[in-house]
Amino acid sequence: MTALKMPAQCTTKDDVRVEIDRIDQALLNLFAERHRYVTRMAEIKTDPHEANDPARIAAVIDRVRTRSLALDLDEDQAELVWRTLIDWNINYEKGIIAARRRAD
Repeated sequence: MTALKMPAQCTTKDDVRVEIDRIDQALLNLFAERHRYVTRMAEIKTDPHEANDPARIAAVIDRVRTRSLALDLDEDQAELVWRTLIDWNINYEKGIIAARRRAD
């Protein structure tokens, strides 16, 4: 992902908005890619309780916090985003697994 303009090169609100919109599209693409893996994980798991793995969640959050600090990003904000994403994924996986079990 190459910036058209670096933040310091943006001289207008429109310049900044163009870059934010570009980044938002890249984030959507990454979320869509991640979602495909979450869907595959739900296909592999056999019990809805497997969707919630506290040890895995803790490891992911620790890694996000550490990486956030290295990127000069507020680690609390990053954790909030990831916890929201993880919670959504858990519910999504549980739904897929439960539906498959009901169909069997």
